[in-house]
Amino acid sequence: MSPKHKRKIRRLKLNFILILLLMIPFTNACSIFQNQLKPHFTRIPKIITMEVTAYCACEKCCGWRLNRNGEAVYAYGPRKGKPKIVGMTAGGTKAKPGVIAADISIYPMGTIMYIEGYGYGRVEDSGSAIIGNHIDLFFKDHESAMNWGKQTMKVKVWLLQ
Repeated sequence: MSPKHKRKIRRLKLNFILILLLMIPFTNACSIFQNQLKPHFTRIPKIITMEVTAYCACEKCCGWRLNRNGEAVYAYGPRKGKPKIVGMTAGGTKAKPGVIAADISIYPMGTIMYIEGYGYGRVEDSGSAIIGNHIDLFFKDHESAMNWGKQTMKVKVWLLQ
């Protein structure tokens, strides 16, 4: 092996170690999605002041009710009375902690955000009441969502490009 080749391998190893060291602060925060959620580390996030609310999959938060047959249907809006799949996001994924509902004309599906006190999340849902710089965070239960309440805070946003 030539000395030039050895230097190149050594440089690649050092770059790999540097990348690992830079990712250490993010490893715990990304545990929500394990290997699915990875912020764009090469990009600097935009810090945006947003209204941050919370929701869960219940009928109060998501506007559904059971019909006479015991099936979940939309309770109001343009799809009133039509079947609703409870716990399914507008993006077609299962709602789970880390899912964010946003105005997808501003923050497209897949946009990654970091919210202090919540952690990392990805835009996978939308809603008619979610307009502009307003996001809605998914929680497993109604009590947790209500405890979060409504907050105005700075959010780190990695926009897709």
